[in-house]
Amino acid sequence: MRSILIVIGTLLVLAAVAMPLVWSDEDREAWLEYGRVSTGVALLSSPVYKEECGSCHMAYPPGLLPTATWQKIMSGLENHFGDNAELDNETQTKITEFLVSNSANQSNYRRSRRFAAVDDKSEASMRISETPYFIHEHDEIPSRLVTGNREVTSFSNCNACHRKAEQASFRERDILIPGHGKWDD
Repeated sequence: MRSILIVIGTLLVLAAVAMPLVWSDEDREAWLEYGRVSTGVALLSSPVYKEECGSCHMAYPPGLLPTATWQKIMSGLENHFGDNAELDNETQTKITEFLVSNSANQSNYRRSRRFAAVDDKSEASMRISETPYFIHEHDEIPSRLVTGNREVTSFSNCNACHRKAEQASFRERDILIPGHGKWDD
């Protein structure tokens, strides 16, 4: 019986190693997409959004905030976190439609669904860094590593530590805090 289990185990290991070698491009892409759906946020691109919003800060994936928050942000661009970020009507409409249709509560991605959840004690925050899920994920990080760190300065500077943030990957294994190194809680 033991030898049969060893043979079966060996065959399973060989199959797991060999399968990626024989997968089609579609199979490989589907597997990668599954990994993002199961853990991350959607990697979406809108050239207009990336150009307009990404020229001042990281073009945050829309799946990091719920619909109502994106609508509120886009309706107040004349005072966008202390800056005037007004756009012409056509551009503002395009960006708003993109953000709303891909917002956290419109997503099937696990992390986005967590960002969409708002606890009963609060309403949706205007800042990603003030959402209950963000706070839960970052509560163990000492402020000296973020706000006290000249290379980071703020929790809104995602791509300072999340090296793959612009690819919509916020996995813990990809975190590298400047001046500190890998983060492991």
